[in-house]
Amino acid sequence: MAKRRQLLLAGAGALAAPGLALAQDPARSTRIVVPYAAGGPTDVLARLFAEQLGPVIGQRVVVENRTGAGVVVGTDVVAKSAPDGQTLLLTSVAHAVNPSLFPNLPFDTERDFAPAALIARVPLVLLVRNSLPVQDMAGFLAWLRAQNGRATYGSSGVGGAPHLAAALLLMMTGLEAAHVPYRGSAPAMTDLASGRIDFYIDAATGGLAHAKAGTARAIGWSMAARSPLVPDLPTFAEGGVPGYECYTWNVILVPAATPRDTVLQLNRAFAQVMAMPALRQRVAELGGDVPEPVAPEAVGAFIRNEITKWREVVQKSGMTTQ
Repeated sequence: MAKRRQLLLAGAGALAAPGLALAQDPARSTRIVVPYAAGGPTDVLARLFAEQLGPVIGQRVVVENRTGAGVVVGTDVVAKSAPDGQTLLLTSVAHAVNPSLFPNLPFDTERDFAPAALIARVPLVLLVRNSLPVQDMAGFLAWLRAQNGRATYGSSGVGGAPHLAAALLLMMTGLEAAHVPYRGSAPAMTDLASGRIDFYIDAATGGLAHAKAGTARAIGWSMAARSPLVPDLPTFAEGGVPGYECYTWNVILVPAATPRDTVLQLNRAFAQVMAMPALRQRVAELGGDVPEPVAPEAVGAFIRNEITKWREVVQKSGMTTQ
């Protein structure tokens, strides 16, 4: 709690600091690069924020999906973009995992980016194919144990939140399953719905919609407490994995050489968007959470902590891009 208060206070200081608004030049456009496939949970959030950000900064805001190599391709696009505040990266927890997965990244995860805003936190939901003969987490764990490593699970790509969540689950239970990586959440869900893979731990922003549509069955919630959005969905801990908690998050990054004033202006612009009741409600309906705004320095500290946290999971699980 003390750490959270420090982050909030740091954010309040940045938002209260004097400074000009972002230059409103309708002849220009701002692009938000999303290193995930269109239609996935990160893409959905990006488009929600882009729609509201445009009027705030007085420019057209476009979302550009640049997929490949576990978010490396899209991330590298932003790392090498002009540091003028016109090209933003909206990424997730995979950004903090890549240093442990890729020994020769074309960029430095920390040095080549300036953090601008932490805009969302998203719980995860365990989905199983409809034909799987289980109805709850306890039954799923028993079924998984009986498969002796023959079960399959999908992910949106190596090192993405679905992969990390599944690796953490397997590590904590001592069970095994074969990983099937996809280029984004949408194709993974397509194969889960058709029964080609057995389970998938999806971001709630997309997973709850699929469960509601009946294309897969939701049996576990990744947070420590149940969600008021789906109060009947038990947590992983309740289902037999005590201490399990996992969520993804979304941050806005810009090239490292972006002027400090521009970074602060972006921080304020996103804080303004994050305060909009309609946006907060829509993100909540999708299963996510819009946190209180924090300063760029606090976002950077958060990312560094995540890099350390997930390095242990990568090392202990043997996660690899090969």
